[in-house]
Amino acid sequence: MSPSDPSPPAELPQSRAGDALFYLVAIGVGAITGVLGTALHLGVDRALQWPGLLRDHLGPGVDQAQFLLLSGLIAAVLVLVSVWMVRTFAPEAGGSGVQEIEGAMEGLRTVRWWRVLPVKFFGGFLSLGSGLVLGREGPTIHMGASVAQAASEGLKLPTRENRGLLAAGAAAGLAAAFSAPLASILFVIEETRRQFPYGLKTYTGVMLASVTSGIVTQAIAGPRPFMAMTVPAMPLEFLPAFVLLGVVLGFLGVAFNRCLVWSMDLARGIGLRTSFYLVPAVVGFAVGVLLVLRPEATMGGETLAVLLVAENLPLATMAVIVLIRFAMTMASYSTGVPGGIFAPILAMATAFGLLFALCLELALPLPPGAAAALAVAAMGGLFSATIRAPLVGVVLLAELTGAYTVLVPVLLTCLFANFVADWLGGRPIYEVLLERTLRLDGQSRAPSPSAAEPQIGGWDQR
Repeated sequence: MSPSDPSPPAELPQSRAGDALFYLVAIGVGAITGVLGTALHLGVDRALQWPGLLRDHLGPGVDQAQFLLLSGLIAAVLVLVSVWMVRTFAPEAGGSGVQEIEGAMEGLRTVRWWRVLPVKFFGGFLSLGSGLVLGREGPTIHMGASVAQAASEGLKLPTRENRGLLAAGAAAGLAAAFSAPLASILFVIEETRRQFPYGLKTYTGVMLASVTSGIVTQAIAGPRPFMAMTVPAMPLEFLPAFVLLGVVLGFLGVAFNRCLVWSMDLARGIGLRTSFYLVPAVVGFAVGVLLVLRPEATMGGETLAVLLVAENLPLATMAVIVLIRFAMTMASYSTGVPGGIFAPILAMATAFGLLFALCLELALPLPPGAAAALAVAAMGGLFSATIRAPLVGVVLLAELTGAYTVLVPVLLTCLFANFVADWLGGRPIYEVLLERTLRLDGQSRAPSPSAAEPQIGGWDQR
């Protein structure tokens, strides 16, 4: 054997056995995450029927004021119990879990799976079931990473493989939430580009976990696109409209991120002065009332997005929906319960895209189906401007809606939204949230010298 040989032949079987074990574990993580994520998804769908069940229980002659009061109280109780679970058992389970996973992949945070899993599942069930404007992808992503962490600890995987499996679990969680395995794989590439330890083994693990989760999700919930829409192809001369939409969404995305952090800081300030349960109680009560009076102002909004495209609402109504969804997203996320921001972003962006189409129609005639195309493109554009992952935005929307006919317009919108957000100095929302979490915990972005590890993560750019 020449000195240039990379390793002795005797080590190859052991290496291949280790790779095979890692791949099997990734498949298992994907399958378990798919079951948990789909169970949460279907459970929340059933739980959100409680206002109708309450009305049936009270009877047709119930006083409207009494019904609104009971609805508000029930939603407030659900939110408060969810907040209590987070603050008592797993403070890191509040909000979205993406920043916690990114922190863990940098060696800055610890995934305590034994407490995150139950709090994220049951706390997320309560918060999402209350009607708060939150997405189910936050809990499922964090649960997927927790399943991966449990497997990693059980097998005593080294740091590199542990972080690769965390990313695989997170991708599986996103695939379970939206039945979008390809976008979930790309999410790892774009969103965790600074932390993910790139390599054939780790990358294959991400793909296996994501695809397995998608298969399990489709086997349980069905293979239909999550937000199926029929959108015709757009003529080439209409493409500048999508560029303009992307520019506007770049501004909106930066404003969204800053308002989200501001609302969280405001709620925390109120909690420090009074009680950390005050804001959740008020927001929960308001959501319970709105579930009866204005359902479009509540819930994650996946169904709402499809309904808005199908309806032909006037300009003023659409403007009100955009404003109220924006405000309720800020209020809901500031409560600190488990919940993501993907779904609220997509629903609000749909309304904004339709509003943009109505405004554009005042100046020039639109081709058939232009409003639906602009709505789909707006979802990807706002996602790109806030999350700062344009490729994920394009593929996610294709998998969610099945609108492959408008891939080029969506790509243009995502590119320009991302470019404008960067030009304005906007930063990826999960990077900002991670830094905020570390700051509140008295940590710096860099690990302490005693805990420092060799650089494992992938690549980076400005």
